[in-house]
Amino acid sequence: MLHFPDDDALFRSEARYRALFEAIDEGFCIIEFIDGPHGPLSDYVHIEANTGYERQTGIADIVGKRLREIEPDAADKWITLYGDVLKTGKTVRFEQKFEAIGRHIEVSSSRVEPASLRQVSVMFRDITARKQAEEALRASEAVARRNVQRVQLALAAGAIIGTWFWDVQADRFTGDDALATAFGLDPGLGHSNLTLDQVTETVHPDDRAGLLEAIADALKRGGSYIHQYRTRRHDGNYYWLEANGRVELGPDGKALNFPGVLIDIEQRRSVEAERDKATSDLKALNETLEQRVAERTAELMRAEEQLRHSQKMEAVGQLTGGLAHDFNNLLAGISGSLELMQTRLAQGRISDLDRYLTGAQGAAKRAAGLTQRLLAFSRRQTLDPKPVLLNRLVSGMQDLITRSVGPTIHVETAFAGGLWTTFVDVGQLENALLNLCINARDAMPDGGKLTIETSNRWFDERAGRQRGLPPGQYVSLCVSDTGTGMSPEIVERAFDPFYTTKPIGQGTGLGLSMVHGFAGQSGGTARIYSEPGKGTMICIYLPRHLADDVGEEDVVDVTATPHSAEHETILVVDDEPLVRMVAVEILEELGYHVLEAGDAPTALKIINSGQPIDLLVTDVGLPGGMNGRQLADAVRAERPDFKVLFVTGYAENAVLNHGHLEHGMHVMTKPFLSDAFARRVKDLLSE
Repeated sequence: MLHFPDDDALFRSEARYRALFEAIDEGFCIIEFIDGPHGPLSDYVHIEANTGYERQTGIADIVGKRLREIEPDAADKWITLYGDVLKTGKTVRFEQKFEAIGRHIEVSSSRVEPASLRQVSVMFRDITARKQAEEALRASEAVARRNVQRVQLALAAGAIIGTWFWDVQADRFTGDDALATAFGLDPGLGHSNLTLDQVTETVHPDDRAGLLEAIADALKRGGSYIHQYRTRRHDGNYYWLEANGRVELGPDGKALNFPGVLIDIEQRRSVEAERDKATSDLKALNETLEQRVAERTAELMRAEEQLRHSQKMEAVGQLTGGLAHDFNNLLAGISGSLELMQTRLAQGRISDLDRYLTGAQGAAKRAAGLTQRLLAFSRRQTLDPKPVLLNRLVSGMQDLITRSVGPTIHVETAFAGGLWTTFVDVGQLENALLNLCINARDAMPDGGKLTIETSNRWFDERAGRQRGLPPGQYVSLCVSDTGTGMSPEIVERAFDPFYTTKPIGQGTGLGLSMVHGFAGQSGGTARIYSEPGKGTMICIYLPRHLADDVGEEDVVDVTATPHSAEHETILVVDDEPLVRMVAVEILEELGYHVLEAGDAPTALKIINSGQPIDLLVTDVGLPGGMNGRQLADAVRAERPDFKVLFVTGYAENAVLNHGHLEHGMHVMTKPFLSDAFARRVKDLLSE
């Protein structure tokens, strides 16, 4: 038998390689880039893999399979990662989610030499459990930070009256002097080395069982704990407390520590009880002697004043900010005016009703304005176009823009004389302008100049076609900077949703796409003019509005509200009974025949019953699995010309097709004035 030393050495070397190849727990494979339908080197095939590949991924028989048949949706991501390794020859290490199997993997990848083989080695392991643990830790830390902030604010407000720390394993309490006072503990026992039984001894008998049950539940599940109960103090009386704590669990799931704070809620509970009693008494007084109304109403007002004071003090300890403060003021004005109207009606004094009615309406308008501004900045506002002079709008925002871009950027304005009026949603345009200015600031990290220009533009057919607009008269609002500029490739994609050149966590990629979408929804467009190193100018083009009246909004004369001349029939659909009732009564007062429904299925039954219906007035967000837009589409599938008025608190963009509604469909924002609602209905029926 012949002996070939070289063959034996090769055999032993391959055997050692194969043993090592299969011994490692990590997944290992070698991939070879191939040409595919998407171009050269646009796919790769697995030519070798160990058994660890299946253990780490759950994918069997990987050898011979191509990337695009394993993970077609995310294939380009892997092609880019491993393609860079093939091109540069540099070893890379990274973490990435493997979408096809729903796992996170940690990868080390190197090129197999020579490069002409077009092969890359990949070693990886499943780190999904670690990722989940990291996410859980981040969530826990966020909760802990919120709790610390709450405790700090509550301490500053004087809401916390005691603190404790309970070593659960040793059943040993440690508390401060305030805790001992709150529980009426014997000073001789001290404030440490207390047991649970000693601490709960002074809890009200009616509350003790519930307290022990709440504690047991918190010890079992861990996390936050909140419970209210009464304790007996040294004077022999019981007082209400609220205990707020957090149970820390060990690796074995058993409770380790239970720290917390005590909050005095005696005044709040007393005021709430007094309010409930006063409300009950007021209801009873409506059926008794008229002369007692004034006295009991005064009692109610005192109770309500105490409640408002208590709520204001409590809000300090519960992170109530300026926004809640503004809303509370507005609601107080509305409810106070309504209560005074109720009182005056009961007294037969109607001379002051107009004053209270005007006050309530004014507060409601301010509340609606505040809500609309919030919705504008949360990108959920329904477009409400009005005649606007851009010069006036930019001037009003100049201080805000200057503060937003910072002291290193010089802001200039160039206003065109005799600027035309445009017809646009003011809040959305302000939001778009501020967005463009913030983007310009980010493009000038070392400072620079930001210029805001307005001008009149007249586009012929060729100029309009270049901008995607019909020929005509337009008003332009342009924001330019002296920053880094954009390449043609970036300019081409800048308006795409979610596209951003900013680092992860510093941009959503929605800002410019919203500006572009808003301009298009308003009948215009937006364009970018930029060169790398020479800055950027972004222009919004809006159609000219020929009615140049841009005065302050006047109160419409209610007597001019249009009435029904034909006795048309209207179907009102809204799941909120009060809103539906108001809409129905407004329309009935105007002479319309009104039908109503609380959800889409009920509305469809009415429509399919054969009754003649001239207009559908529907909320967008309806319960029961069918929203208002789906209801309208279902009806218009059979009756394409059926007229629809959507009435909603905010415009769900996806539902309302980003504001592009078909002919015969209109949208109106809640809250609305009755005359505005009546005019919109009349206009729709007259189309």
